[in-house]
Amino acid sequence: MFNEDRQLVEEYEINPYTMIIFPYQYGSKTFSKVVEFEEEYTSPFKPIDLIKRSCEYFFADFEGRKKGTRMLTGITHKAPIAIDPLSSIFFLPTTSPTNSGCIWVSHEHVLHHKKYDSYSTRVTFRNNQSFILPVSFNSFENQLLRTALLRTRMMQRMKETERRAGYLFHSPRFTDGAGLVSENNRYED
Repeated sequence: MFNEDRQLVEEYEINPYTMIIFPYQYGSKTFSKVVEFEEEYTSPFKPIDLIKRSCEYFFADFEGRKKGTRMLTGITHKAPIAIDPLSSIFFLPTTSPTNSGCIWVSHEHVLHHKKYDSYSTRVTFRNNQSFILPVSFNSFENQLLRTALLRTRMMQRMKETERRAGYLFHSPRFTDGAGLVSENNRYED
């Protein structure tokens, strides 16, 4: 299932190439197996800790991202997380994030999925690599749809903010009547 030559990395931030993060038992500790588009790594941190650290790397915290998901979508359990919406880094958990067996999947990299058996789903990623995940087809499909909803609502919010900023800077208060910024409204020290 995994390349045994994968590198051990002390510091890892989820990035646009990260496809999936598995929990990995190493003695009495839980590590992470990280699969990127072309590389695989082992991290001495739990998957949830990688998610939290990566949220912080992109100037947010996990609890704030969860709260934002709840506010935009109403999703309260097994909430997808927008780690970095500007880079389209959205991850979905396969179970409750507090569950030690929770696998985190990048929404962006899922190419397709199909039922493997009653309790498992085969997920194929954009690089054509497949994994059989211990989550029912319906549950996985629901998580994909919830993450798509989060992405859509977040993009709508960002576009609305952009539109409002455009109105602000092109309103008569800031223009000279011809649509140009007036000299009177320039910031000078």
